[in-house]
Order: sequence, then C-alpha cells, then structure tokens
Amino acid sequence: MLIDLRSDTVTRPTPGMKEAMFSAPVGDDVFGEDPTVNALEEKIAKLFGMEAALFCPSGTMTNQIAIRLHTQIQTEVICHKYSHIYLYEGGGIMANSLASVKLLDGDLGKITASQIAESINPDDVHAPETTMVSLENTMNKGGGSIYTLEEVKPIHRLCREKGLKLHLDGARLFNALVESGESPSDWGAHFDTISICLSKGLGCPVGSVLLGSKSDIKRARKVRKVFGGGMRQAGFLAAAGIYALDHHVDRLKEDHSRARALGEMLGELSVVSEILPVATNIVIARLEGITPEEFMKKLSDQNIKSVKFGKDLVRFVTHLDFEDEHLEEFGKRIENIK
Repeated sequence: MLIDLRSDTVTRPTPGMKEAMFSAPVGDDVFGEDPTVNALEEKIAKLFGMEAALFCPSGTMTNQIAIRLHTQIQTEVICHKYSHIYLYEGGGIMANSLASVKLLDGDLGKITASQIAESINPDDVHAPETTMVSLENTMNKGGGSIYTLEEVKPIHRLCREKGLKLHLDGARLFNALVESGESPSDWGAHFDTISICLSKGLGCPVGSVLLGSKSDIKRARKVRKVFGGGMRQAGFLAAAGIYALDHHVDRLKEDHSRARALGEMLGELSVVSEILPVATNIVIARLEGITPEEFMKKLSDQNIKSVKFGKDLVRFVTHLDFEDEHLEEFGKRIENIK
C-alpha cells in the first residue's frame, strides 16, 4: 500500500465525481456556452456572496490573474515572505504583471494590519506605488495555519482607507472555514478577489475559481485568454467542482483529525524535534540529527511519500484518499524509523 502524503493534489476522482463528470452537459466555454461551467461559476459566486466567478485551470493562474487586475507596471504587492504567490508561482508577479513585491514576516505565515500600514510606500518618486495586499488562508508554509475573520477585518478596513485592493489566495479556504465555522459569504464581503482551488482538499482532478465583481471578472476573462487558460468543453471538469462543493466540504474535518493524529505519531520519533501546530490538513515536522533527504529516504523505504519543506523541514498533507486504514498503517511503518 502506497501512502502518498506529498499533497492533497494527489487525489483521484471518486466514483460519484466521475459519474457527474461523464454526464455533464457541455459547450464551448470561451464563447460562454458551457452550461456546466456557467453553473459552477454561478454556484460558487453565490456561496461567497460575490458578483461573479471565473473557472481556470489552476490556482496559480487565478492568483496571477488577480495580481494583473490589481497592479500595473511600477506598482507593488504586499504579502508574507512565505506566500505561495511569491515562492511557488515561478516569479509570476514580475513576469506577468511587471510589479514589485514587499515581503513581510509574521507568525506562522500570517501578517497584521499594523505591519501592512508600516509597509505602504509613501508618495515618492523613488518608490513603487503600493496597490495591493495578498493574504493566504490556509497558509501553506505556516503549516496550514488559519486566519480568522476577526484578524482580517482590520486589514480590510486599512485597505479601504488607503485605496488598496485586497486579494485572498484561498487555495485551501474551505479547510479554514470548516474549522472556524465562519461563513463563505462573510469572507466574500471582505475581499476584492478570492482564489479557490478545487483540486486540493475538495478532490477535483483540475481547476480553480477566481471570485470578484462583475467588472473584475470581465477583465479577468480577457487576462485568462492571454495566459492561455481559455478551455473549450470544460464542463467535464467543472462538473467535478460542483460535485465537490456538494459532497466534499464537510468531510474536510476528517482530513484535519487524521492530520492531528499523524502529527502526534511523528512527534514520537527521536529525529523529530518539533511539529508545527496542526490547524488543518498540513503537518510540518522539524528534524534534528538527520537531513530531510535522509528522512524522506527512510520514509520512501516504507512506501511513504512526503516533501522537503525547508532545510530541516518535511511536510505531510492529508486528503480524501488517506483514510483510517492508511493512518493506522502509517503509524506501524514509522516505528521502523530510527
């Protein structure tokens, strides 16, 4: 039995999801004629209380489209130094939007309104104009840490006062919401744009959605086109998203429970000095006396897959293909690691 904990992107469509995909009515989405894509966009926009949505191939694309919307050449984005938009999107802020970036530090990958206020550039010929703030929830490099709405509200107020656009990389936002009990519509009210991944915890094979105003999504559709993201009979993929929203949200709590148990197991190993707080479905282990490569080789020998996440860090991510039997087997196998 392979135990693949590299990411929640490794899942395969469930039988119910496959059935929904195969039976989906489709059309040409570039012409706006795919009924299933339209239904997905309408469904998720309504869920978050936002005006419109755009279905895209990936979360990187939805984030990069948002950055293009909210910046222009010689402007600047404020985000945490561990943000996905900075670390894991191929330099897209510069390559796609010709914008600068100001990186902030913060506990478990989160930043505060006071930090942002201190980082807004003055009206000075020597500095790029600050136009955008980006948050990430859950925070991947923070071990799946969660922003609460109470933490976001002062950031939202500051952005409104200063005329800044506020974007949310909500790749795993549903993981945060099932833990906090907060409503999607409350979150939609505090951001100009939100990116939601369907291919992570929700278990879809492909796809992310960008949410925003009608005018922003109209512009986003043109940016998606130039990024090469216009898909034709995309309803087969969108149907998976509709199915996931209907069937795979509440079960995210199971992933979180298994992640906490997995973290406890890893914490018993002599080579693990720390487990970052496990808030959702991401477990990050800090090692001592062994390199990530050596530790991952020992895991691989037990048919367990993980990823290096820093000079002394290894990440594990639970998902819908990691069930109780896998958790139990994981515990047995790591007993062999010294």
